[in-house]
Amino acid sequence: MKKIESFLVDHTRMSEGLYVSRRDNTPSGDILTTIDIRMQWPNHSYIQPKAMHTIEHLGATWLRNDVVLGDKVVYFGPMGCATGFYLILQGEWDSHQLVDTMIRLMAFIRDYKGEIPGATMKECGNYLYHDLQEAKKVAAEYIECLYNITAENLSYPKD
Repeated sequence: MKKIESFLVDHTRMSEGLYVSRRDNTPSGDILTTIDIRMQWPNHSYIQPKAMHTIEHLGATWLRNDVVLGDKVVYFGPMGCATGFYLILQGEWDSHQLVDTMIRLMAFIRDYKGEIPGATMKECGNYLYHDLQEAKKVAAEYIECLYNITAENLSYPKD
C-alpha cells in the first residue's frame, strides 16, 4: 500500500509546532488545508487520553464558534499517536496565519471554568472520560511553544 502523507514526515526531526500537513483539492474545486497542531515532542511525550478528549471537546466547540475560523472548520480531532490534533479548514492556509488563533484557543482551554461542552451521557459516547486540569496544563505548555515559535516549528523538516 502507498503510505499516507503524514507517515512520510520524519518524526525524529520534528518537535512541537504548528504545521501544514497537506492541502487537498476537493471534487468541487475547493481546497482543504490540514493543520498539524503538534503539542508534544513525537516519540518523547504524549497527551494523556482523558486530557486529549477534553481538549477535543473544548477545541471543537471554541473553533466552530470563533469569528475568524468558525465557518471554515471542517474537522478538529486528536492524532492517534496522542501528540496533538488535526484541524481541517476550508481554503488555503499557512501555519503562520494560525498562530494567534491557536494562542487564543489554548488560552481559552487553559482558563476554562465550567462544564465541558458535550460531556453528558446523551451527547458523548464516553462522557466520563475527561480530565480538565490536565487539559489546562497541556494547553498552557503549548502556549509557551506558540509564543516562541520559529520558522523551524512552522514547516515540516525537509529531507
